[in-house]
Amino acid sequence: MRRQRQRIVNNLVLKINTNTVKLIILFINFLKLLFMALIGSFEEMEGWKKARELNKQIYEITSRGRFYYDFALKDQIRRSSISIMANIAEGLERNTTLQKKYFTNVAIGSAGETRSHLYIAKDMNYIDDNQFNLFIKNVTEISKILNGFVQKAK
Repeated sequence: MRRQRQRIVNNLVLKINTNTVKLIILFINFLKLLFMALIGSFEEMEGWKKARELNKQIYEITSRGRFYYDFALKDQIRRSSISIMANIAEGLERNTTLQKKYFTNVAIGSAGETRSHLYIAKDMNYIDDNQFNLFIKNVTEISKILNGFVQKAK
């Protein structure tokens, strides 16, 4: 009799725990959907706004001095910074969380590529230390914002 009671109690606890876990999972999924819905358009996302400002700065700095004549690096750094902004926009316009995360991850990769190009620009003395540090800070901040977005979307 005692074993039977213990078995019943264990089964009841197991059912309660299973139902609790299911409710928690449902709630987490609801929060993910709510989070995605809060960003109505890519123009509202802070990461996209900062990427847009970065593009403007990249175009300004690559349109002057010796940097202007390094066509390969100028083209690459412009393309990679554009890619950050464009992939954020493309991802946020997609319908599934998986696609949103995929394109956001591509944007993170483009941010890394842009940082790499900045090192070359600094090494070639196209930008000074202050400009370099400011650009690196801005690109790193964009990456952090995008990584946070991906983590919240999981």
